[in-house]
Amino acid sequence: MNTMTLDGYHARIEYDPDLDVFRGEILGLNGGADFYGRNPRELRAEFRKSLQVFLNVCREKGIEPRRHYSGKFNLRIPPELHEQLAIVAQARGKSINALAQEALQKIVA
Repeated sequence: MNTMTLDGYHARIEYDPDLDVFRGEILGLNGGADFYGRNPRELRAEFRKSLQVFLNVCREKGIEPRRHYSGKFNLRIPPELHEQLAIVAQARGKSINALAQEALQKIVA
């Protein structure tokens, strides 16, 4: 995944062939914030500017800049996979939730 991090904020970076520039979208915000640049140095500078503008607007309006996550989400999987997960979890003396957390932690680490 093409990401850039600045001051604990993360942005997804994609190339826009129509404009011949890179576009960044800051992730995990309570609103939208994006930026553009022709190279990594320009992208990082524009990321900083866009983030600062977003944070200033949030401060002025009394809005929390980061999106709140409850720690819960629903996952739909085929019944066969559900059964296999239940068996593996039982065999390991764990819950399906614990097993899923371990697998997901490996993806983000």
